[in-house]
Amino acid sequence: MKILLVEDEPLLREGVRDLLRGAKHEVEAVGDGMSAVERGTAEAFDLVVLDLMLPKLDGLQVCQRLKKVRPSLPILMLTARGSEDDKVSGLLEGADDYVVKPFGARELLARVQAIGRRAVASGEAETALEVDGIVLDLARCRGKRGADEFDLTAREVGILRWLHQHKARAVSRAELLEHVWHAPPTLQTRTIDMTIANLRKKIERDPAEPRIIVSVKGIGYGWGS
Repeated sequence: MKILLVEDEPLLREGVRDLLRGAKHEVEAVGDGMSAVERGTAEAFDLVVLDLMLPKLDGLQVCQRLKKVRPSLPILMLTARGSEDDKVSGLLEGADDYVVKPFGARELLARVQAIGRRAVASGEAETALEVDGIVLDLARCRGKRGADEFDLTAREVGILRWLHQHKARAVSRAELLEHVWHAPPTLQTRTIDMTIANLRKKIERDPAEPRIIVSVKGIGYGWGS
């Protein structure tokens, strides 16, 4: 993979860069948040390995800005913080996974490989859906109904993929949290409902009477069309 490494500690940055290069990845390394945003938005990378504590812009801000421009870009966050709240904050801001410092070389490489496998699986999944008069280009994070076009976020694409892949049954909020956000399924949050409400505004003819993403009382959501 082509990886952007963002780490402000020179020794750690060099060590992680050499580790990733030793695993046959192409690596570009920068040491602050502003440089990360500049490089990550100017060029296509397969993965960003992003430290949470950075000068100029912190990791959460970098994550937000990168995801706004490249919503499907995978981000692996490095953090010295070990609390669940800090980990979840990163995941909810768009990070795909996290590693807590100090970490071992094998753990980091395993996380990188896992993200690579998910990216391949996503690419092999359906890339376009047509439903209820709308065309959803999942590969490009775009949608179109008639002449109206709109962007989809990576999370919205993940929800659409998961619900469509499991359209024969209802899907719980915990399941979406675990498989789309990669966050603990026990987390109590309204993020799922808020994201789906925003997604319905984009794809449904009438968000108040959804036909594509339907609510399933007592469980969560289902694919309705």
